[in-house]
Amino acid sequence: MEFSVNQIAGILNGAVVGDGSLLINNLGKIQEAQQGTVSFLSNPKYENYIYSTQATAVIVSHDFSPKKALNTTLIKVDNPYSSFTQLLEEYHKIISFQKSGVENPSFIGENSTTGANIYRGAFSYIGNHVSIGNNVKIYPHAYIGDYVHVGNNTIIHPGVKIYAQTKIGNHCVIHAGTVIGSDGFGFAPQPDGTYKTIPQLGNVIIEDHVDIGANSVIDCATLDSTIIRNGVKLDNLIQIAHNVEIGQNTVIAAQTGVSGSSKIGENCIIGGQVGIIGHLEIANKVSVAAKTGISKSVKTEGQILMGMIGFDRKSYLKSYAIFRNLPELQDRLKELEEKIVNSRTS
Repeated sequence: MEFSVNQIAGILNGAVVGDGSLLINNLGKIQEAQQGTVSFLSNPKYENYIYSTQATAVIVSHDFSPKKALNTTLIKVDNPYSSFTQLLEEYHKIISFQKSGVENPSFIGENSTTGANIYRGAFSYIGNHVSIGNNVKIYPHAYIGDYVHVGNNTIIHPGVKIYAQTKIGNHCVIHAGTVIGSDGFGFAPQPDGTYKTIPQLGNVIIEDHVDIGANSVIDCATLDSTIIRNGVKLDNLIQIAHNVEIGQNTVIAAQTGVSGSSKIGENCIIGGQVGIIGHLEIANKVSVAAKTGISKSVKTEGQILMGMIGFDRKSYLKSYAIFRNLPELQDRLKELEEKIVNSRTS
């Protein structure tokens, strides 16, 4: 695929300085770019590369003024980094939504409907009473159970398993190997030491513009819904338990586990390998560092949390009580030191 510099400038609402008719067929870093590539300059420390780059065009800010002669065409915009990101997004859309049609063998059940410009890859399975929107891409070996709804412009990558009753919104991306709607971890202990399975009869609701990484699992609710709100971004290898609700625009890094019935607020940032126990609430805009364990609700908006060491419970509670008082103990220690110094000099 090729686009002219003028076409790219039109997408970005940018101004062209140079030859706008030149053709672009690639995107790349300014220091590595070759002919046919469009790149960007955002960080001033990389400015020296713009004088030697082989890129056909470079996206720069409106206030950029070259100190030397240039061999490249400029596209001037308000924010080069954001504009290049926008370009990557547009390019990704073109690549991601190229496929269309139905490959064989594939299966679709009774009373199921699909929208326009759909792609169904080989060995994909769609159950009964399923509703698939327009421009949805379902890659090979994906499984979609009965009564599932998938909105428009959603991509379901190879090997994704979507259990019955799941609701998925528009513009979502679900990466390979992810399982949505599997049973929550519900077992009732019995007097004889065994466990009795508690049926998980709810579903999963995923709203619009949600991205879910590879090999993640989102469990269905016991009775109502596990809910992933608009704009949530989940990394690979994440476990979301039954009845969890994740607020809009929250991002969670790999290997994090969220236990049942916990509610995470909006615009939170949660690092990798974080553990969140069940039945708690986390306020909006909370940031959690990697490997942090959260054992109680976080009610302060914008709080930053970190730290987790596991050892004997009684020792931990005693140590933690002292740890929380360390600032006060330090102040008292300083006072004692000053008294000792003063007594020696008097």
